[in-house]
Amino acid sequence: MDMIKTLLVVLYCKKHFSETRVRFSPLQLLWKQAQTFPLFPALGEMESHMFECVNQAAVHEELEDETRRLCDVRPFLPVLKLVTRNCGRAERLLDSKIGVLIGKGLHELDAINEQEVKDFRSKMFRFSEERMQRVQMMTCTEWLQSCFSPQLEPAAGSAITDGVNDRPSDLKVIIHFDLSQLKSIPVPSCPQYIRICMQAKESPHLTLVHISTIKGMFDKEISTIRAVVTRKSCNLPLPLPPKRRVPTVSPGVCVWLCERMHFSILCCGVQVRAGLFHGTELLCKPAVSSESSGRSEHTWKESTLEFEISVSDLPRMTRLCFAIYAVMDKVKKQKSTKNKQACHYPIAWVNTMVFDYKGQLKTGDIILHCWSSFPDELEEMLNPIGTIQTNPYTENATALHILFPEYSSHPIVFPPFDKVRQTSLQALLQIWPKLSPRDALELLDFNYPDQYVREYAVCCLRDMSDEELLQYLLQLVQVLRYEPYYDCALTHFLLERAQGNRKIGHFLFWHLRSEIHMPAVSVQFALILEAYCRCNIPHIEVLKKQVEALSKLKSVNELIKLGTIKNARSKTKEAMLTKEAMMTCLRQSGYSETLSDLHSPLNPNVMLSDINVEKCRYMDSKMKPLWIVYNNKLLGGDTLGIIFKNGDDLRQDMLTLQILRLMDLLWKEASLDLRIVPYGCLATGDRAGLIEVVSSAETIANIQLTSSNVAAAAAFNKDALLNWLKERNSGDALDRAIEEFTLSCAGYCVATYVLGIGDRHSDNIMVRSTGQLFHIDFGHILGNFKSKFGIKRERVPFILTHDFIHVIQQGKTGYTEKFGSFRQYCEEAYLILRKNGNLFITLFALMLTAGLPELTSVKDIQYLKVLHTNMPISCI
Repeated sequence: MDMIKTLLVVLYCKKHFSETRVRFSPLQLLWKQAQTFPLFPALGEMESHMFECVNQAAVHEELEDETRRLCDVRPFLPVLKLVTRNCGRAERLLDSKIGVLIGKGLHELDAINEQEVKDFRSKMFRFSEERMQRVQMMTCTEWLQSCFSPQLEPAAGSAITDGVNDRPSDLKVIIHFDLSQLKSIPVPSCPQYIRICMQAKESPHLTLVHISTIKGMFDKEISTIRAVVTRKSCNLPLPLPPKRRVPTVSPGVCVWLCERMHFSILCCGVQVRAGLFHGTELLCKPAVSSESSGRSEHTWKESTLEFEISVSDLPRMTRLCFAIYAVMDKVKKQKSTKNKQACHYPIAWVNTMVFDYKGQLKTGDIILHCWSSFPDELEEMLNPIGTIQTNPYTENATALHILFPEYSSHPIVFPPFDKVRQTSLQALLQIWPKLSPRDALELLDFNYPDQYVREYAVCCLRDMSDEELLQYLLQLVQVLRYEPYYDCALTHFLLERAQGNRKIGHFLFWHLRSEIHMPAVSVQFALILEAYCRCNIPHIEVLKKQVEALSKLKSVNELIKLGTIKNARSKTKEAMLTKEAMMTCLRQSGYSETLSDLHSPLNPNVMLSDINVEKCRYMDSKMKPLWIVYNNKLLGGDTLGIIFKNGDDLRQDMLTLQILRLMDLLWKEASLDLRIVPYGCLATGDRAGLIEVVSSAETIANIQLTSSNVAAAAAFNKDALLNWLKERNSGDALDRAIEEFTLSCAGYCVATYVLGIGDRHSDNIMVRSTGQLFHIDFGHILGNFKSKFGIKRERVPFILTHDFIHVIQQGKTGYTEKFGSFRQYCEEAYLILRKNGNLFITLFALMLTAGLPELTSVKDIQYLKVLHTNMPISCI
């Protein structure tokens, strides 16, 4: 008897259907309706089933988490398939959440048939188990200290003074419970945030949280961890982990006993150039395959490439770099046709390590799928700084077939450290004193590929405070691209510090996830993200809320772009209809709930309560950025603004603002506060991200325009800026505002000169009502100035207009004492940066492989050498 194999059941549900919003989940509705069908008892228990769909990426996705809305799942077709759950539902649910969160399904990692990936995941799995066991044993105070470590001033630091006799004074926090009740609480240790606010003469914003709220957070997180651990313990035992490798007893032949390095390749109609590199150093003369005998030859042939170096002389981190190119004759424009010159046309490149992650010399057949994009100014077309990962898009990639020879019947292994140090300079690592963390950053550059040197650098970084680590986290994430193996000291260091501080974990997550779409780092970053999520299960829900909110904002932005295209003929009609559609969309329950009550991705310490829809809008630029305004109950009713961009790469802005923040830190360490405004900026995905809106600020262009009846003459009104400040400040407040303007103008003059920031005009320079001047939009840096018809727009090293000088001199003419102070600020600021010039060069060098539009080669960093020359102060 033939059994029915497929049965189609139609379910009617709302777009925002989820278990938390309605009485029945889709699974419950199906079971209720299926009772009327034949063979219903054969289905079994409802709990043993779940839905599966084909998602937008054309991948089968199992819907373990029934609380997700269908509009968030976004199936490719409105069809759900009922499938049987396998054992271990807790792990499957966790895997599903992690896959959705990091933007890469864990089934994709499961499908990778590489032992290195399997070993790394197995090691991180055991690490996460141990981590969760430790958290379960913590008290509430220990948990609070671990996840939200307060940044206190060191005991040996300068004490807070009373401001009268410069005597050390106790710090007290006065709490206003109501209009009639005050309470003063002494604070034994001064948080850095309070000190910074007091030095800036600003009032710190502190939120009083009841102890029961903290206890509730603690209980919720511990119960979440226990639920996962308990369910895991009820499942079948996992297979035993692989035994730990002990390098000193690894069987095999030592690499020192091997002959010259050589291998064979298969090529057809092209030439292959190969080079052995240690960092950027070429170890020997490159090897080139033999030329084709004729232009029409298309037969595959084997070529043997041999290098003039013995295998025993190869460093552990040697890279084998390939370049594939075509050779064609280029005829010179002369009467004689005999004058021909061979031209090389690059086709593809690819790199691989000579030794694998276990230290064994690679042998046998290997197929490498190449990359087609060539960076500029490559030496002999080889790209040693490029990734060692092969191109995952194998269908359209050039494939290089390599045959590594078998030198021995046993694996050829690189000697362990205890043997190497007796015969090399690596022995010096044992006696080197620790470097300062800032100096140690340089050792993570691509020029220092040695494993033990990099481990030494990471050891030095352990002395960093959490705040200092956050300052350099952007570079440390990019440095992971230089690591040839997944399991390395830097990866462990970042994961350890992220587990000890929730804020570090937050930004580590976003720096990694924002580049998960890049093929060269997709697997590596996904593995690290999976490891972090498994070690911080309670943080998953917090981050998931942010990811869902950004997805909603992207949908709104795409709706606006579509509306502006349809109504392109009438701009007035376009603006009215599109803004109305935007506000209608934001008011929908599915959007308002997702966009409310979440931690800000720009700053996890800030809670975004609910959207003020009436104040939201979209901007007129090409990508139609969203201007989203949030009500914030914790700041006394003040609103917070964020800008969501979809279609613009914010990573260059993020880097520039990070360097500005570092400059501000260095100046403050030298007791020079130039009132810099390094507003928040965070890349969150492929050409998408968030920008913080600075409150009470206007562009110079708008200030000039509102002060003049004639738009064309607005830029020539030098009194406009000073009058604008006078309208918002009076008496002593005006003097403070002018001083703020003078300090910040000096800071940004020096910063924009040093960083070579171009495209400076009145639309991307802003001023706050308090007088602080700041720059925005850093699309052109490192001297990459805009030009037209060969003429550069920027004709001055930095922007210092007549209306700026007019404000600095308080409206007076001629050379004044105020302008002399401004010059002095500039000189001091520049000399401080010049003293730390090597640090800035290092930070930009660590970002070389990030793929930023104006930081692609070492040549771009040469601009920073102005730090080692005298600044032309006479141009002020």
